[in-house]
Amino acid sequence: MQSDQNLFESLKNSYRYGGMTVRLIFINVAIFLLIQIIEVFSRLMLTNDSLFSKLLSAVFTLTTKFSEFIWMPWGIVTSIFSHFSLWHLLLNMLFLYFSGKMFEQLFDSKRLWYTYLFGGISGGVLEIIAHAIFPAFQGSNTVIVGASGSVMAIFMGLAFYRPNLTVSLFGIFPIRLIFLAGFFLISDLISLGTNDGVAHFAHIGGAIFGALSIRNTGRFSFQNWFESLQRKIQTLFPNKKSTQTRSNSRIKTDEEYNMEAKNKQHKIDVILDKISKSGYESLTRQEKDFLFNQSKND
Repeated sequence: MQSDQNLFESLKNSYRYGGMTVRLIFINVAIFLLIQIIEVFSRLMLTNDSLFSKLLSAVFTLTTKFSEFIWMPWGIVTSIFSHFSLWHLLLNMLFLYFSGKMFEQLFDSKRLWYTYLFGGISGGVLEIIAHAIFPAFQGSNTVIVGASGSVMAIFMGLAFYRPNLTVSLFGIFPIRLIFLAGFFLISDLISLGTNDGVAHFAHIGGAIFGALSIRNTGRFSFQNWFESLQRKIQTLFPNKKSTQTRSNSRIKTDEEYNMEAKNKQHKIDVILDKISKSGYESLTRQEKDFLFNQSKND
């Protein structure tokens, strides 16, 4: 009994303090387990398998046929959290864990959440468009499921923001992120139109969103858009902490907010450059605390 309580407490603490990456993994795993429970119940009760299959498909997948999509639009969101295969789930969650943790170090938890959500939606939209315009897909009604497009958005955003960041492939081969990103992108491009069961357009749609989302130049900036969306959501659903903060200080203008965010991002870049040159242990205690707090910022 004590062991069960310890396990529950450990999982609860991991969800609360593990950052947005861990929370997204928890959500994906929970939905996977729900799908499996429904399928097991269907088999044990000897019910109509096709009925349960249609129900699961209607709720958790994205249909690429536009005439059906307009009647089940929620699939463009639910599908990016859903997996029907354990192998599919494991691959996506491993990729999400490593790219998501690095992404949170560079940005923050809310930015990771928005990139995951809108990157996945962008991938779904591109799949629907591709199936509507290309003759190779005419007459087919493919269903899309999985977090691949969302994870690709996170990874591409990371790679285009820090292209020279080096990772160890399989723990052995050092490779720059931008080269790894290029490999994934080219692999999807040359596989378009093949019947391999992979939603390549969803990957590409997520990749495009991820690459564009880190741009901070020009009249429109995704970074400013993310932060503006975050402030609007906080305004609609204020919590006690934010209410107390506003009562004690005046509301910042957009210019002040953007300047503060720019200064914070510059400090993060300086610290990351220091890590790349001299290693993590070269950081001062204050720099380590600052970087840790940014990774937990949600």
